[in-house]
Order: sequence, then structure tokens, then C-alpha cells
Amino acid sequence: MLEELSIRNYALIENISLSFEKGFNVLTGETGAGKSIIVGSISFLMGAKADPQAIRTGTEEAGVTALILLDRRNRDALEWLKARDIENEDNRIIVRRSIKTSGRTSIFIQNVPVSRTDLEEFMGFLFDLHGQHNHESLLRKESHRRYLDQFAGLEDQALAYNRLFLELAGKRKTLEASLSSERDRESRLEILNYGVEEIEKAAPRPGESRELEGEARRLGEFEKLTGHSETVAACFFDEDVSLLSLVRRLRVSLDAAAAIDPSLEALRKRFEDLYYEAEDLSGEFRSYRDKLTYDPARLEEVEERLALLFRLKKKYATGADSGTDSEEAVLAYRLRAEAEIEALSGAGENREKLKAEIDALEKEIASRAGSLRAGRTRAAVKLGERITGILGRLGMPKARFSVDVLPKGRTQNAAEPGLPETEQGGRGPLVCGPWGAEEVEFLISANTGEPLKDLSRIASGGELSRVMLAVKTALLGEEGGNGGAGDDYSAETLVFDEIDTGIGGEVALSVGEYLGKIGEIKQIFCVTHLASIAVRADNHFKVEKNIVPGSGGDRTLTTVGTLNREERRREIARMLAGDAGKAALAHADDLLEKYGR
Repeated sequence: MLEELSIRNYALIENISLSFEKGFNVLTGETGAGKSIIVGSISFLMGAKADPQAIRTGTEEAGVTALILLDRRNRDALEWLKARDIENEDNRIIVRRSIKTSGRTSIFIQNVPVSRTDLEEFMGFLFDLHGQHNHESLLRKESHRRYLDQFAGLEDQALAYNRLFLELAGKRKTLEASLSSERDRESRLEILNYGVEEIEKAAPRPGESRELEGEARRLGEFEKLTGHSETVAACFFDEDVSLLSLVRRLRVSLDAAAAIDPSLEALRKRFEDLYYEAEDLSGEFRSYRDKLTYDPARLEEVEERLALLFRLKKKYATGADSGTDSEEAVLAYRLRAEAEIEALSGAGENREKLKAEIDALEKEIASRAGSLRAGRTRAAVKLGERITGILGRLGMPKARFSVDVLPKGRTQNAAEPGLPETEQGGRGPLVCGPWGAEEVEFLISANTGEPLKDLSRIASGGELSRVMLAVKTALLGEEGGNGGAGDDYSAETLVFDEIDTGIGGEVALSVGEYLGKIGEIKQIFCVTHLASIAVRADNHFKVEKNIVPGSGGDRTLTTVGTLNREERRREIARMLAGDAGKAALAHADDLLEKYGR
């Protein structure tokens, strides 16, 4: 859940900080006030491509920061953080992203720098942005299987299957290595053993390069360091008029003055702290200077050691470990090499055992894949019918939604490593992938007579938002909680940007009703122009554009504020009639009384 959002120098926003609650949040305001800027800043924080044009005119850098409360049940997000050793404090994390006019960006999760790809992946576990945007999870086919499994209550079953599948892939890879030619095996063992011996002989320590580089810098610039040290020593204690001699004289005189005039006692005590600090500093620095020695032999030794560590890193710190600390990457290679040596050395003895384990895993995977397929096939029909019914009430009465569950193709997958193909009841091979033996895809026909097609071909962002609203409603239960087989622990915050495009009347009331229901489970943000949707909100924010005078001329700034009860009443009236006249206020009161929270 998004708890706080800070936006600085982004588009027309100078500096705003907003606090949010759970439930259904709406953002309203005049056309052009900057509502899309708020959504754009969230999109930027989710990993959208950075555009220096978004930086407010006259400034050098724009930034967006979010404080996010994690749901303990959001397994994907928590495992992602754990895999990268990123700690959360009280299940809260801070995500920051900034962009400079040069186009350079910086991204941090907590205080850990991450790539844009990492940011997009992680934020996808927390946010879903719906409208004409790149973050539509509905447009990613890999998410369709997850939605279906959530609806069918198959998530734990699918995860257990996936773990078995990965275990099988690992065992097959080991078997393949053990079945390679003896010459290749011996050659590989020779390379691995040489690498292990070289690393053992060098015995690198994590962080050693950094320590040695510091020592080499001190020894290499010893003359400069000595000169600076002598200057410091002279000022401290070597010269007749030194810092130490001055503070001692000051102490004697100040003690005597305080004995005469007690009002100086407070100053004397403060100076006493300064005196002792000067004594300590001079003593420590004297010890440092006395220990300074130049050892050319040690410099040569350090440089040779650094050269050795560089060679080790170049040879062994490759692939996934290349971005880590150099010594840690080399040691990680050693561990992998030792494990592979053990596997290759005992290949003959373990081969038959490994084959038996693979056979047992294949049978288990085939059985579980069949069970998953049956569950998904049954749930797909029910989910498609439920979403179709909801879409009818959301202004898409001719829409037909289908959840296709199709077997994986032999041609597409047969070459993939670790994919078991098992005969199933005489019906041909069951081709399994990491999450089952089928592909799941959501299809839609928006109008009568049109064929079913993939969701990316929906032209309207408003329609796509309503489809997502229907999907989320179906996952949580059509009436707000009991229709789905399990709770939806996917993205915790949903952002709807264009959901009210082209609708009104009863459809708008239905959209507001469904948003309110999902807001009981999820945090919702919705940009809307319709009062019938806004009245359903738990929290109401107004976006305004103001002209602000400045030394360089007038500026246009966007501001956002939370509305109290009376301000919300007047804003609803404005949305209804363009002003806050008596009739509009009376209509607003009726809507708030009937649908308000």
C-alpha cells in the first residue's frame, strides 16, 4: 500500500508530499489541472522510460519518492527483496527515482541502487496501472496464468509444481553433464581443478582489493602525506605558537578569570571540553605521525597482490557474479567449481541413482500437471462467464470474455531444457513447462459478431481499465469477497486513469460500486471526471493548477490537497454542474447521502 508520495520538480509540480490511506482514493479537478501528472509520476516510479522533458522548467533534476507498506502475504515482493538482501523495516520500504536534464537517472530501493528493469519487476508486484500505459499487467500473457490460478485457488499447487520442475531441470542438467564424453569430462575437471587450486593458493579475502588500493594510495603518495602531516603537527604542537600551547594558556587564564567572576563558569566548562579534545587530538595525531614509515618493498608487494587479484577477477568473476565485490565473485566461482567437480567425479556412481530420481520426478510432474490442467480448465469457464457478466454491468454489454487454456505445443517447447514429455492416457505427449502443461490467455470480443482477440488490441484505455476492474472483482468474488477460491495477493495498489472514458448514468454508478468493493480489499487510486464515481471514495484529493508570481515572471504550478467534508461537497457539485450553486449542492448532498462513505 502506498502510504506517502513525494514529487519534486516533475512537470508542473514544484514540491508536494501526500499521505494516503487504504481504500478507494479519487483524484479530481478541472481538465488540464494536472491529474495526469500524478499518474505519470507513479508510472515513472514504476519503471516507465524516463523523459528529461518531464523535469520542471528552470530546474536540473526531478524526483519521485514513495513510502510503501508491504502486505506480509505478498510472497513475490518479499521473496524478491530477500533474494537481493534488501531489508524492509516494519514491512515498509522507500523507493526513489530521479532524472537529470542530461537524461541520467538514479533508482534506489531502500538505499540499494537498482536497475530500471529491477524497479519495473519489483513495482509490478505492488502496483497495477490501468489506462493507456505500459504497466498493464493484463497485457502481459504471463500474468494470465497467475490470475486464473488465484481465482481457482491453485497458487500453492502451482508453486509446488514449479519447485519440482526446477528440481527436475537441475537433475537433468547434471545427468547431461555426467553423460558427456570422458575426454570432455576430464578436460572440464582439469579446468575446474586448476581454477580451484589457483584460488586456494591466492586465498583472496572479501573486500581485500579495496583495502590494498587504500594502502597503495598511501604508500604511492607518501611524500605528499608526510608533508601534510608535518604541517598538521606544526600547527598542533611543534611550533612555539601552536594550537596546543594556545589552548593551555587560554585554560590557565580562563580558570583564573572564572575564579574572580563566577559568571564565566559556564564558558570555562565549555572551553574545558575543547581543551581535552585538543589534547586527545594532538596525542592521536602525534602517534599517527610517529608511525608513518615509507616501505618501498611493501608498495611493490601491494601492487603485485592487486595485479594478482585483478587477474583472478578477470578469469573467474564473470556472468551473474561480475557486478559483485571482486573477491566475493571469485570465491563464488570456487564454490560452484567444487560442486561441479564433485558431481563430475562421482558421475559414474551416481548416474543410475540420478536416472531413477529423474524418472520419479517426471511421473510426479506429469501427475501434478494433469491435476493443474483439470483445475484450470474448470475454473477458466467459470472465470470467463463471471467477467463477461461484470463487463455487461460496466458498460460493455456486448463483450464476451474468454479464458483459453491450451496445451503447450511440442514444437515450441520440445527443445527447452528440462521439459518432460509424458504419455497421458493414450492422448499424446504432455509437454510440461515451468508452470504446467498449458498456456493461459485472456481473450475478448468487444462487440457481437467480432472474433475473440487478445487484450492488447483493445483500443480504448477506458475499456481496458474496465476489463481489469472486472477481473479484479471476479478474483475477489463478484459481490465483494466470496466468489473467488482465494484472496488476491497480487498488486496491492491499483491505479485507474481513464476508467470513466465514454460512460455515464447507470454504468458510472456500477463502476463506482465495483471500485468501492475492491477498495475494501485493495488500495485504489482513480482519476475521474464523474461525480457518481467520486462520491464512492473513502478519500478525495483535488488537483488544481495555479498561477504563482515570481522574480522571473509568473509560473504555473500544480498542487494537490485532501478535501474535507464541505470541500468535497462543493467539488462534487462542481463536477455535476460546473459550479457550486444551490441546485448542484443539493444534488451533491443527495449523491453523498446515498453513496458516500
